[in-house]
Amino acid sequence: MHIPPGLRERKKAATRRALAEAALELAMTHGMANVTAEAIADAVDVSPRTFHNYFSSKEEAIVSLVGDSAAQLIRGFRQRPAEEPVWVALENATVEVAAKSGAGNDPKTVQQLIFIRENVPVLAHELAMMKETVDELARIVAERTGTDPHSDLYPNLQAAAAMLGTRSAVDIWLADPARTDLVQLIRQAFEQMRTGLPQPASQNGTDEDVHP
Repeated sequence: MHIPPGLRERKKAATRRALAEAALELAMTHGMANVTAEAIADAVDVSPRTFHNYFSSKEEAIVSLVGDSAAQLIRGFRQRPAEEPVWVALENATVEVAAKSGAGNDPKTVQQLIFIRENVPVLAHELAMMKETVDELARIVAERTGTDPHSDLYPNLQAAAAMLGTRSAVDIWLADPARTDLVQLIRQAFEQMRTGLPQPASQNGTDEDVHP
């Protein structure tokens, strides 16, 4: 039976997503060391060969869930209006991904993100994925500003700052998700960096506090 290209791609994407979710679910239930490619494939009712057609390891499968959000960020940033300042465009694209994810209202997502951050092999894959995301964002910044991502600091600093600020906001949110708002924290992170990270008023030193 002939499958239209659009349907074929959707089926592949659905299988990839199912494998990634199964990998994460099994790892959280049984521990990373006790999860195999065979078990992941069996959970989705496909062959181990099919698993390896999509992923080289269980760690890569798990991190692909985070990578999907990164891909959405890259697409969203590319689609921001050309007249929008770069930093504003990065902020709006990031907030849009966070808001659409619904992470702030999903305890399961919180546990998944914490699990990824607490498992070194998975975290290593996540950091590698973040580096790829920063590089792609830097290329887009360069396109928007007429700079060179290979020789100019500007596009690389903008992209890296946006990702680091977002990661810091996520870390603060994960520490107390019931009492913090992810989107608001991301907005605050971008605003503080936009204004040069001013020292909080409550921590400003006074003459009597400063000694040589």
